[in-house]
Order: sequence, then C-alpha cells, then structure tokens
Amino acid sequence: MSGNSRSKRTIIIDGVPLPDLLDETMIHNVVHGFYDGIRRDELLGPIFQQRIQPDEWPHHLAKMCDFWSATLLRTARYQGRPLPPHLAIAGLGEVHFRRWLKLFRATVHGICPPDVAALFIDRALRIAHSFRLAVAFSRGETTIGIEPIAEKDL
Repeated sequence: MSGNSRSKRTIIIDGVPLPDLLDETMIHNVVHGFYDGIRRDELLGPIFQQRIQPDEWPHHLAKMCDFWSATLLRTARYQGRPLPPHLAIAGLGEVHFRRWLKLFRATVHGICPPDVAALFIDRALRIAHSFRLAVAFSRGETTIGIEPIAEKDL
C-alpha cells in the first residue's frame, strides 16, 4: 500500500464518512504549507523560531503530519502530548490562537476541497478551544467566558 492511500475501512467523523480525497499526501501538503506560512508570520514566526532550531524543522513537520494523520485518518502514528509545549509559552493568548486559526484556515481552503477543509477547520477550532481553556486554567485564570472561536469570527 502506498503512503497516499488509506485502508479500505470506512472512517466516520461526526456521523459522516471521511472523504476519500483526504489522504496522507493532503495532510502533508496542509502541514507543510501551514508551517511555511507560520515561519513567515510576524506574530507567530518568532515564537516558533525561539523553540524550533532550523535543523529540527523536519522532525517537527513529521510529528505534525503524524498528529493530523492520527486526528483525521485515525492512524496510531502520533503518540505525543501536544499541550505541554504550548503551556510553556509565556504570554500565549487569544491573539495567537486567532492568528493560528486564520493561517490554518487560509491554508486548508487553499489546498483542500470544501468538505475536507471543513474537517480540518472543525478539528482546529476544537483544539484551539481546548488549548485556550488549558492555558487559562494553568495560569490560575478563570475559564468562565472563554467561548469557542467560530470560523465565521476569524
């Protein structure tokens, strides 16, 4: 089986079969396209430059491909814990999450057909909300009033 195909089992997400177009190649293109944009971004680029050395980028990109493969294709490739590195970023806040989501949305809409882009965006919005709650909680801040960010509000 090539790296571009999935097993023939049907993957159901939110009661809907996963589109056949969503495969490892599309995930690779989304991840690499997104992080190319992140690295050039005035707000987010410096945060990543401080934490990921140039020679570590291939490993980071492979890990992010594994993450999205596990998240959307239900593979078991990602075994990490994505939250702790984010909790360690002093000053990480709403503006950063919104920028991350805007860049991610632009990337998936530029690469994916609408139904696949919607899957990526839905998961990204859920992840961002979970991380926003965890960041506030870890800082001893109230989480009351932290509402999910809707795509229409980006």
